[in-house]
Amino acid sequence: MLNPVQLEESFKEYSENLSKWIHDGIINIDLGMLHETGLLEKMDQDIEDPDDLTQYFHVIESIEKVTLFNEQFAIWIVPKMDQENPTTYVLIALVNKEKTNLELVFQTCGVYNTPKYVLKVLQHFLIDMLDTEATVTAIEKNQ
Repeated sequence: MLNPVQLEESFKEYSENLSKWIHDGIINIDLGMLHETGLLEKMDQDIEDPDDLTQYFHVIESIEKVTLFNEQFAIWIVPKMDQENPTTYVLIALVNKEKTNLELVFQTCGVYNTPKYVLKVLQHFLIDMLDTEATVTAIEKNQ
């Protein structure tokens, strides 16, 4: 598992030149995206999920950001003020052999910039990434 110094180095590398690492750009979380992914309906359900992936992380908190990490993911949650509008940026990286690989970045702002939305969207992307990794692994085993 990565240590806090390695995580900080990865974050600095990504944040200093985000466009180099995220070719598809930052995903903006809005009503359309929430509706398209089915997350809008799930937001109304306040059922505690014991399999909630966001519960299985080590946490490092600083003034600048919150870092979540485990053996599979490194996640940086970064609150910012963009033109007087509070915005939260979330960077998600896969951990592979003591290195990270930035996979996606999303941002929430306005009415969607609440911990509830940020964590639900984060969980959605983590599950999607795990499913994709499982599919790739299965394909590689069959070849």
